[in-house]
Amino acid sequence: MDKNKVNLDVSICSIVEADSDLAIEKQLCFSLYSTANAIVRAYRPILKALDLTYPQYLVMIVLWRNNGINVKELGQILHLDSGTLTPLLKRLESKQVLTRQRGENDERVREIFLTEQGVNLKIQAETIPEKMLCKAKLPLCELMTLKEGCDRLFENLSEK
Repeated sequence: MDKNKVNLDVSICSIVEADSDLAIEKQLCFSLYSTANAIVRAYRPILKALDLTYPQYLVMIVLWRNNGINVKELGQILHLDSGTLTPLLKRLESKQVLTRQRGENDERVREIFLTEQGVNLKIQAETIPEKMLCKAKLPLCELMTLKEGCDRLFENLSEK
């Protein structure tokens, strides 16, 4: 047996002290992860009325502002690769809220256009931000400061 190893029954003792940097309550990543999950759960009943999942809703938000965007640009905005984005787009196309077309100048490029149903869906979605603000129960200025901090953190962690 190695002299440097301590023989402990780890099933009955804590190996991380409460004041340790490894304590779960000190992990920013855990707070962000838990909050992201709570946000998606809060959106679920609201989006159910539109027959959208949260990722589909994000796609539609981008399309409502950028109708005719190509798949690559959409992926850059949403920070999603084409392997994740393509099934989302196919599902939305099957719901008849968008169409995917070959680019006029380059057939390798896929452009995404809203259908009439997709445009009309925006009208139903207009109240979603306000509903989520009510669920958050925090002042708008506090939420915007939090968003700006998350955006800066994302940029810093995404630097190469």
